[in-house]
Amino acid sequence: MPVDQQYYREVASGSTAEKLLIAARDRIYQDFIARMQPSASDEILDVGVSDVINDGANVLERSYPHQHKITACGLGEGIGFKAAFPLCRYVQIEPNTRLPFDDNAFDVATSNAVLEHAGSHENQVLLVEELCRVARRVFITVPNRFFPVEHHTAIPLAHYLDGTFRIACMITGKSEWTDEQNLILMTRQRLLGLAALVAKSASAKSAIAKSSNSKSAAVGYTGLSLGPLSSNLYLAFR
Repeated sequence: MPVDQQYYREVASGSTAEKLLIAARDRIYQDFIARMQPSASDEILDVGVSDVINDGANVLERSYPHQHKITACGLGEGIGFKAAFPLCRYVQIEPNTRLPFDDNAFDVATSNAVLEHAGSHENQVLLVEELCRVARRVFITVPNRFFPVEHHTAIPLAHYLDGTFRIACMITGKSEWTDEQNLILMTRQRLLGLAALVAKSASAKSAIAKSSNSKSAAVGYTGLSLGPLSSNLYLAFR
């Protein structure tokens, strides 16, 4: 079984949930293109691809016309992924470690629905820093905590508060999602905080190196468009 099968348990094939997931990720792809503006020659890194092959997973690989320019990273062996997307290069990685690529090896790096599963605030900072290290432009997306239905459990509204989410997960037998090691519910403020920490770190490193490698950051809404209640958030660096 693919290591990320658990993330798709609440999304049955052909269901309304799957249709909404596909619509959200198609919008994420459109915003990725608009924000990153990749050219046909750009090398793209996609961190956290899925070995679950369906119409909602791996939206970049499904949609991007220059598949051979994508290097994809995942935690598993990638057997299903490589069969579905043979033109992509696949690299198996370990969680919460330095990415196995040189500085600025890519023009663009992206990661969808991965940051919330990093396991700790420190691991989240490491992931964002690594994406910024290996690529000149970065586009990260996560589920928005304030979307009315929690993405991983399909529980409505209770996830707005930690206490009610914990109770709802206990009642429904989904308590694993209250463990920070499995899920950190993401907000716009949390992304802004991560961006500020990464920018501060980059500025310090640039000062030491007497060069300027820092990037400007932007945080916004993507996915199903509902204003502050939109299904997803993005953090973009340029």
